[in-house]
Amino acid sequence: MADLHDPPLPWSTRLWFAFACFFRVLFDPQFAARAWQAREAAALPPAERAEPRQLERPRAAGAPPAAEAAETVAAPAPAAPAPAPAAAPGVSSAMQLLSLLQREGRLVDFLEQDIASFGDADVGVAARMVHEGCRKALRSHAKLAPVRREEEGAKVTLEAGYNPSEVKLIGNVSGSAPYRGVLRHRGWRADELSLPTPVAGHDASIIAPAEVEL
Repeated sequence: MADLHDPPLPWSTRLWFAFACFFRVLFDPQFAARAWQAREAAALPPAERAEPRQLERPRAAGAPPAAEAAETVAAPAPAAPAPAPAAAPGVSSAMQLLSLLQREGRLVDFLEQDIASFGDADVGVAARMVHEGCRKALRSHAKLAPVRREEEGAKVTLEAGYNPSEVKLIGNVSGSAPYRGVLRHRGWRADELSLPTPVAGHDASIIAPAEVEL
């Protein structure tokens, strides 16, 4: 609805608008009803239009004025919009670690490169450089330890109740625990992970920024 303090329309605009409204009111009953309602709203005093209406309960017989005021029910206020969900901390940490591996060892560049046309010697040189940088980044920010302490190739026994998230059974798996087999991989556990604190406005999805040389 237009405000009373809106700038007035020029005479030529009002003349055209008057003719348009005249024919709309004659031939469009719905427009005529809306125009009539707007006319009634404009006739109300400003204070009456600005004050919010309240829902009141019927006053009990013999109730004092104070009790009646206490029973007045105000119109409910509009609910505040729900805040946007924050990014999961685990996803942000994974992005940070991937960014460190890219910065120190160019891991993403190496994995995204099509190496089918390169010779084994060239791939070996590139892999050595990637290995050196990624190992430096990993050891600087993570403390890793093997899941199993035995040497690879040793015979091990898994008793009933072993943790399947720590040990993966491979080969011909049948029956139930205890299982007896050969340790093919000791596994890895992250005992500690120390990542840089992101600055305000940091976008964790940017693994490596584009580089423009001037």
